[in-house]
Amino acid sequence: MSMHEAGLDRRFALAKSIAEEAGALALDYFNKRDTLVIETKRDPQDVVSIADRNVETLIRERVAAELPEDGFLGEEFSPVEGASGYTWVVDPIDGTAPFVNGMSTWCVSIAVLHGGVPVIGVIHAPCDGEVYASAAGKGASLNGRKLSLDPSRTIQNAITGIGCNTHVEPERVGQIIATLLGMGGNFIRNGSGALMLAYVAAGRLVGYYEPHMHAWDCMAGYCLVKEAGGDHLSFPAEGEALLKGHPVLASNPTAYADLLAIHGR
Repeated sequence: MSMHEAGLDRRFALAKSIAEEAGALALDYFNKRDTLVIETKRDPQDVVSIADRNVETLIRERVAAELPEDGFLGEEFSPVEGASGYTWVVDPIDGTAPFVNGMSTWCVSIAVLHGGVPVIGVIHAPCDGEVYASAAGKGASLNGRKLSLDPSRTIQNAITGIGCNTHVEPERVGQIIATLLGMGGNFIRNGSGALMLAYVAAGRLVGYYEPHMHAWDCMAGYCLVKEAGGDHLSFPAEGEALLKGHPVLASNPTAYADLLAIHGR
C-alpha cells in the first residue's frame, strides 16, 4: 500500500466516524430546535444557528487533533491552510432552512480534497439514519450497501433535483425549470443541495443542477456521484477559486448531456 493509499484510508475512516458524531450532535439540536437562536446572513432566507457553528467546531477539532497538517474549509468559520496536500471541506448542516423549520431534509456533509480533487465524500442524513460514503477508487455506499447507477434512467423517466438561491436571478431559475419540463422532465427541490447530490449517487434522482453553489455544499456529493458511476461538471477547487461559488451539475451518465444543455442555455 502506497503512502497516499494509507493516508486516504485513514482519512476515510476518520470522515465516517466524525460524520456519525457530528450527525448525532446536529440531531440533538434539531430535536430541541425551538430553543435555538436563529440569525440571518445574506438575506432572510439564508439562516444560521448555534447548531451550525457548534457542529462545525466539533468537526474542526476532531480533524485538527488527528491530522493537524490538513487544511480545513467550512461554511461557518475562516479557512485553515494545510501542509499535507489534503483539505477538508465541510458543511456542518446543509439545509439549515429545513432544519430550523422542522423538516428532515438536511445533512452533515464532509469532503476531503487532494490536489483540488474530491477524494472522500461522506454525507450523513441523521433524520433518516443514512450515511452515504465514498472514497476515490473505493466506490460509493449507503449504509454499507454499494451504490451503482442504473443506465436506463433519464430525465424523462426519473426526477431531477434543481437548486436555487439569491445568487441566481429568479428569471434564470424559471428558465431552467421551464426548459426541463419542456424536455419531458420533472423536478424537486428539498432545500439541501448536498443531500440531493447524495440522492443522485443513490439513484433516487437522475441528476442535480444548481447555477451557483459553494465547495462545502457539493464536494462530498461530487465524490459520491463519481464513485457511483456518474458524471459531474468540473468545479475549480484550488486557491481563491475554491472559496467562490460555481455552477454544480452531477448526474447519471444517461442524463448528463440533457442537463448540460440546460446549463448552457
